[in-house]
Amino acid sequence: MSQTEDILNSILPPREWTQEDQLWVQYVSSTPATRADVVNLQEDLDKWLQQRQARETGICPIREELYSQCFDELIRQVTIICAERGLLLLRVRDEIRMTICAYQSLYESSIAFGMRKALQAEQRRNQHNKKMKDLQVANKKLRDEVEELENKITQIEKHEAERREQEERKHKEEVESLKKLNAQRKEQLEAMLQAPKK
Repeated sequence: MSQTEDILNSILPPREWTQEDQLWVQYVSSTPATRADVVNLQEDLDKWLQQRQARETGICPIREELYSQCFDELIRQVTIICAERGLLLLRVRDEIRMTICAYQSLYESSIAFGMRKALQAEQRRNQHNKKMKDLQVANKKLRDEVEELENKITQIEKHEAERREQEERKHKEEVESLKKLNAQRKEQLEAMLQAPKK
């Protein structure tokens, strides 16, 4: 096995599967690609993107998988011509994958953070709504108490005014009665004083 094939197998490991109790191994082809192969690769990529209904924009696992396979094929083609260039492309591919994974983790953690914040906001809103309802109930209760006390005050004032009026009337009657009695006594006294002495 040549050095190029060794590098190809390390970059793109052979596929192994069992069929009818027989182990099959498929190695990456070390045949150099022609210009027609590259054109076919591009056409196949477009065809597969359409067939598998890959999204043109945004995050799409299907599109990511197909472009990854296409890039692996380009690395294979470059490695056959120049192994060092192929290895450098491999490093670039792995770095891109790691960066995408990092962005994916960041995206997932930001989604989780956003969800957590949304739930906290919802909980706070529910707490505020409950507190507001409790305060409204307490406010109504206090208003009812105030109204009840105001009614009691009105009744007490009315009762007190009636009692005072009654007492004043009674007092006035007593004064009038005493005046009359006083006038009678005065008349009697004057009559007694004017009566001739025997």
